[in-house]
Amino acid sequence: MCFSLINKYNVAGPRYTSYPTVPYWNQDLFSLQLWKEQLIKAFKESNQTEGISLYIHLPFCESLCTFCGCNKRITKRHEVEQPYINALLKEWNLYCNLFDEKPIIKELHLGGGTPTFFSTENLTLLINGLKAKADLATNYEFSFEGHPNNTTKAHLQTLYNLGFRRVSFGVQDYNPIVQKAIHRVQPFTNVKRVTEQARAIGYTSVGHDIIFGLPFQTEAHVTETINKTKALLPDRIAFYSYAHVPWIKGNGQRGFKDSDLPSANSKQKQYQLGKELLANAGYEDIGMDHFALPSDQLYKASKTETMHRNFMGYTASKTKVMIGLGVSSISDSWYAFAQNEKSLEAYYQQIEKDIIPVFRGHILSKEDLIIRQHILNLMCHFKTSWINNGLYFEEIPEVITKLKEMQEDGLVKIELNQIFITEKGKPFVRNICMAFDLLLQRNKPETQLFSMTI
Repeated sequence: MCFSLINKYNVAGPRYTSYPTVPYWNQDLFSLQLWKEQLIKAFKESNQTEGISLYIHLPFCESLCTFCGCNKRITKRHEVEQPYINALLKEWNLYCNLFDEKPIIKELHLGGGTPTFFSTENLTLLINGLKAKADLATNYEFSFEGHPNNTTKAHLQTLYNLGFRRVSFGVQDYNPIVQKAIHRVQPFTNVKRVTEQARAIGYTSVGHDIIFGLPFQTEAHVTETINKTKALLPDRIAFYSYAHVPWIKGNGQRGFKDSDLPSANSKQKQYQLGKELLANAGYEDIGMDHFALPSDQLYKASKTETMHRNFMGYTASKTKVMIGLGVSSISDSWYAFAQNEKSLEAYYQQIEKDIIPVFRGHILSKEDLIIRQHILNLMCHFKTSWINNGLYFEEIPEVITKLKEMQEDGLVKIELNQIFITEKGKPFVRNICMAFDLLLQRNKPETQLFSMTI
């Protein structure tokens, strides 16, 4: 890849798990009551046809990984499990009380933190408690994130028995120097063990998460990591750039110096190398930073253009309603977003008062909904259009003007009322989406809010 393009387009930009992005939420027009109203509206429209998605945030970890940008609480005290499970189930009950029929769960995902911090007994209590208030869609999908060091065969078997069929394991990098720098020391044997155990139990999709651009990381390290990954042949792979945002996440990301990080050019070399190695192993590029084998459900969804993107990342199908339970979780009713309290103590206080623990959110305007769909189209399908589908907006000519330079650089093709991202343009999908981001264009931040796009 031409390094002049890297230097040109390596700017701070959102990852677009939502539009509007969180820094541009209008909290002055938001309230808990409005959130409930918009959620109930979306639920009535979609529960019987699409079902709903549930994201459960389990924040506890026994040790801090310094690359992590998630909301987490570091502790070795496992007595924290039971009170948190109780709070989650009470929050779920508060939501279910809003609806005039049982929710139909289409997707459920356990994220973190470290979900496998919790005992099998408490995970069983949680999932059965959630199921007790809901029905399951005929083609439901349960998934969880597992830490290779503490995910046991009992964890895998218990969650399988509860309905889980997909698991993703955080690999990051196999080099000991890199692992020490990010405080995530896990040998290949641990990843091999949990991957093979999951397959033997019957999981239909096993994923690995790999990061490039980590401190001290080189192209040789990326090659080593992907070669070892190929030996296990996970069904899908998230191969994404390390987001260095210590100004947001604090000292947890400062276990190394900025000078220890690869340059933008080095990072792009790592990405291109990794992408080539994955292609040679049979993986298809299906979305920003995501690759899958043709047998995987997410690959099939990318081909049928049913793939969706939300706060859980890429999913194989869309639900209008996604409810996030737990500290810092974000919910999405399509018409509105709402985020839970980010402090565990504040979260507990609201739950104890029988209040849904939302502390901020955003009600989407008509313009927001149109731009959101364009950005979803670009992120999921590498194209978008405003032909006879209500997606035209007044600023389209200005967007086209911004994209003309990208067209000259070979990143997009602009046709009548349509935009296509080229193969060359796929690594720059965030930059292309930024051209549609009207809120970002109107109010450019004075300080850096987002990680770099390259």
